[in-house]
Amino acid sequence: MDSIYPVFENSANKNSNRPCLIYLSKQYTYAQLKDAVDNTAASLVTRGISAGTKAILFMPNLPQWIIAWLALQKIGAVAVPITPFYALNDLKYIANDSGAEAIFCLDTNYGYVERVLSETRLKQVIVTTMIQVLPMWKQLLGRALNKVPEGKVRLGGNVIAFSELWNGQKNSTPLPHPSCDLETAELLYTGGTTGHPKGVPISHTLFLEAMREQRKARESINPIGEDVIVQGAPLYHILGQAVGLGALLHGDTIILLPRVNLDATFDHIQRHRATTFFGVPTMYRMILEHDRIDQYDLSSLKYCFSGGDVLPAQVGRRWQKKFGKPIYQGYGATETCGGISLTPAVESFPEGTAGKVVAFQKVKLVNPDTLESVADGESGELLVSSDHMVSAYWNKPEESAKCFVKIDGRLWYRTGDVLQIDQEGWFFFQDRSVDVIKHKGYRVAASRVESVLQENPAVIASCVVGIPDETVGERIKAFVVLKEGVKGVTAYDLTAWCRSRLAAYEVPHYIEFRDMLPKSKVGKLLRRELRAEERRKTEN
Repeated sequence: MDSIYPVFENSANKNSNRPCLIYLSKQYTYAQLKDAVDNTAASLVTRGISAGTKAILFMPNLPQWIIAWLALQKIGAVAVPITPFYALNDLKYIANDSGAEAIFCLDTNYGYVERVLSETRLKQVIVTTMIQVLPMWKQLLGRALNKVPEGKVRLGGNVIAFSELWNGQKNSTPLPHPSCDLETAELLYTGGTTGHPKGVPISHTLFLEAMREQRKARESINPIGEDVIVQGAPLYHILGQAVGLGALLHGDTIILLPRVNLDATFDHIQRHRATTFFGVPTMYRMILEHDRIDQYDLSSLKYCFSGGDVLPAQVGRRWQKKFGKPIYQGYGATETCGGISLTPAVESFPEGTAGKVVAFQKVKLVNPDTLESVADGESGELLVSSDHMVSAYWNKPEESAKCFVKIDGRLWYRTGDVLQIDQEGWFFFQDRSVDVIKHKGYRVAASRVESVLQENPAVIASCVVGIPDETVGERIKAFVVLKEGVKGVTAYDLTAWCRSRLAAYEVPHYIEFRDMLPKSKVGKLLRRELRAEERRKTEN
């Protein structure tokens, strides 16, 4: 089976004159992208970066990110994508844990890189800017209007500008293509919601399998080679890669924006007639509540996809009513290289489903305490297996032993999530197994209570946890953030709202108002922090 670069090369050769990237309205053809990738790969080899070398991508969604990632695939190196929002300690930890010897970074986070160099194995630093790939007049205009954040960089020695890579070394000598099916293409780090981030080694074969399935899900309404996708999730996250990088392997076009700006997103959809949009549920809610949404024409969108968290039913219904199109959901994990289940476009589907299992994955639902299979129709923890699956975390034997288990001779990944699968094979997410609240013998799904609270027009965010109680096991506490400007809403009002929509045992016993909720670096709610906070209260 092919490795990643030859698949991209084939796509680029077939679509050489078609646009592959649009960045701040500058277009790149497949031929231009391939030239930049090939030259960068050749330059990396001359600087001692070769097969097996690990290189961190410490950048937001930029063309340079994609050029670097593909160049690393061409030479058989291992990409280590991380969020550009990581601070000093996280950067140092991942650099040391991965053993990375090179790093691509933005000028604005170069300061962190410089400070960790002496404490890591990093030898090569490649620095770029948010506007380095734009025409000179745009760069000058952006700086003159003070629209572009800039950081101080000391070039020289082992610190070079990214432009030196794609302009400096022409690819005159063919480079070998990595061909081993099991060779690691990238090391993706999880969000670190349970301690230090864990590295997940993704093979070329697994990556290509996952990209094919993700693309197949929308092929019936957006044919291969004709899709124009707004990159609505970060490229360092598996969701962003599944739709974005997967598009480049199929001849489609990606619209890149360096940061989240809804007006800019709407403008690009309207101007470039985008056909696919994807993002997390929060993004869809933000769009629906945006004051200027009706000033833009978003009618070109044919396929809207949500992943990364459960989409509240109310948001899905509002989107369908406003735009006349559904939001298709999927469910996956970094450890499974994204999609475990997807909802095929055009096929009718029940509300709230996360789709059906994709072709190359095998799944089973089990009792999380005994790992015995549950009866048909019952909820259970989801286990996932595939022929080319991730088999362990990088450098984490204890975590690996907890999450990767052998049952009847086959290796399975424990998702930690509780799901239900109906008779027709539709997945329905119930909750994280660690976030199921046990009250009076009932199992209360924290996400269900959160979803009901967030349907209230006064609520922008909520987080629900269990508070230990000797008499009933756990009591339910909700932390709520109200929308800006909302006044007069009380805990009594929200309790009444929940009582009319939930079973009596699911209604929160306590509601506390907050200005914000703790989140991980990839935007997931950190219930563990709120649980720990409540435990400390009872201990004092």
